[in-house]
Amino acid sequence: MEPVPKENVRILIADDNRSHSDILMSIIGHAGFECDAAEDGTTALKKLETETYDLVLLDLKLPDISGMTVLRKVLRLNCRPQVVMISGQGSVQAAVEAIKIGAFDFLEKPLDSKRVLLTVKNALEKERLVRDKARLMKELADRYTMVGQSTGMDSIREMISRAADTTSKVLIEGENGTGKELIARLIHHQGPRSGGPFVTINCAAIPETLIESELFGFKKGSFTGALTDRKGKFQSADGGTLFLDEIGDMSLLTQAKVLRVLESGMVEQLGGSEAVRTDVRLIAATNKDLKKQIERGEFREDLYFRLNVLNIKVPPLRQRKEDIELLVDYFSSRYCRAFGAEPKRFSPGAVEFLKNYKWPGNIRELKNAVEKIMVTIENSEVHPQDIDGILHPGSSTTGLRPFVPLTLREARSRFEKELIQDRLERNHWNITRTAIDLGITRIYLHRLMKDMGIKSRRKPPE
Repeated sequence: MEPVPKENVRILIADDNRSHSDILMSIIGHAGFECDAAEDGTTALKKLETETYDLVLLDLKLPDISGMTVLRKVLRLNCRPQVVMISGQGSVQAAVEAIKIGAFDFLEKPLDSKRVLLTVKNALEKERLVRDKARLMKELADRYTMVGQSTGMDSIREMISRAADTTSKVLIEGENGTGKELIARLIHHQGPRSGGPFVTINCAAIPETLIESELFGFKKGSFTGALTDRKGKFQSADGGTLFLDEIGDMSLLTQAKVLRVLESGMVEQLGGSEAVRTDVRLIAATNKDLKKQIERGEFREDLYFRLNVLNIKVPPLRQRKEDIELLVDYFSSRYCRAFGAEPKRFSPGAVEFLKNYKWPGNIRELKNAVEKIMVTIENSEVHPQDIDGILHPGSSTTGLRPFVPLTLREARSRFEKELIQDRLERNHWNITRTAIDLGITRIYLHRLMKDMGIKSRRKPPE
């Protein structure tokens, strides 16, 4: 039998028969596991409420309460362990019933050491898989989190919850970078199809000549380069969700074929002669106005009505300014956790700067900006001029932008720093020449550079 990792593995034996309990303690302890014992159901439940166990070996017949009663209470615990029932002669039927309501397996007396160890190994392996799944689901929940407390976000959360309870098609509309794919993933993971695949395809990123083979798959020899059969996205998403991103960029010919699949539930591969039934929930997204495209003859009206069963409109970031500070905290915390970086504080002026910026790239642009700030800004506190340099690299150093809310001191500091950096770059980081241009001494220039965190970029002589 393969060894089972024993680190931090704890097993509780609940049996009022001392000799049986000792036998189990000996078998399991000899295999290297840590064991604990309880002589009745009440003691076992108290231990389970105060301590952590990976497995419980539970006798069906206990002196105070039945093993079935203990089992039902164990199954209601937040961190419930696996349970293996111990049955005597004439109680096998009850043990089978226990498995139906949630026990992993049962051991029949008299106990066989090999059978005990094999059952323990299998139960612990299942417990490991259960905990790994719980950890992955938590990581997934952390990764796909909607951040925001604005009215628009509350409305979207309500729509996600409503959509997750159904298998209806969903159309998500919003600008690039607003989080349309995140919404689609949340609908999938909160719904009944969460155990199935979530398959995505960006209709704008794939050439028109390839989009059909990507969606519907192809048979070997159907075209040059088709060396083997290949499933399309519809078949890959069977039992789960297919997310068609930027569907407004799909050609009219492909739209017609997608509509046929939605109406019939059947997919025919390129070069194939037989259609295959698929069970797919479709979620589509677009950054375009599909109604205007319909008027121009660029999008099929019948497909639009098929897709637009549930509609979610995502507001741009500039319309939800109250969420910006929360998003900054969320992205900076994620970065710090991922790379072990020290957290940075955003000054009130920096927060106001972020709120007044227009964010043409929406949340995606904000996320990238926060990451750049965390990487490039050495100071522990972030100021408006730092953010301005990130959002407008290589911008002119003359004059302030009208939407930048700075105090007089911040404006003066920013102007001086940008002026010094500009003169240093023009003079190829020659300190003496720059000091002459600025009308100050070399010593004073060095001091200003140190105070402002400006590091010399001039290469040392070879």
